[in-house]
Amino acid sequence: MENRIKIQDVQPAAWKAMYGLSNYLTHTDLSKLHLELIKIRASQINGCAFCIDMHTKDALKNGETTQRIFLLNAWHDTDLFTDEEKTLLAMTEEITLISNDGLTTKTYNQAKLYFSEEVIAQIIMAVVIINSWNRIAISTQMPEKI
Repeated sequence: MENRIKIQDVQPAAWKAMYGLSNYLTHTDLSKLHLELIKIRASQINGCAFCIDMHTKDALKNGETTQRIFLLNAWHDTDLFTDEEKTLLAMTEEITLISNDGLTTKTYNQAKLYFSEEVIAQIIMAVVIINSWNRIAISTQMPEKI
């Protein structure tokens, strides 16, 4: 990997603002496991090795199982995830892949069965924030920490 800029050094105010957004997530109604599912799945879609590495480790520390992490990219085809979690993951995929149609009416209506409007807004923000981090990590070629 080539040596690229470190945004935290070149644009510390922007970096601090991103951390502020991330800190917001710790004060939402989303569980730690829901947050990590969002972060891992979006990072898988975006191909962000740095974030996949970080958030799979965080998920394991918070009680997630290795089997569910191994099967996360195939969540459609397993019964290891609840219907609520599958809705959360569908939202994550649709918001991450915004150019494909964005958050569809079908998925949004499904989300309303499990989540309040406040939590739906928090899920959307969680997906937006991890997608931003993925773009920073990939653009600056942040190495995964092994």
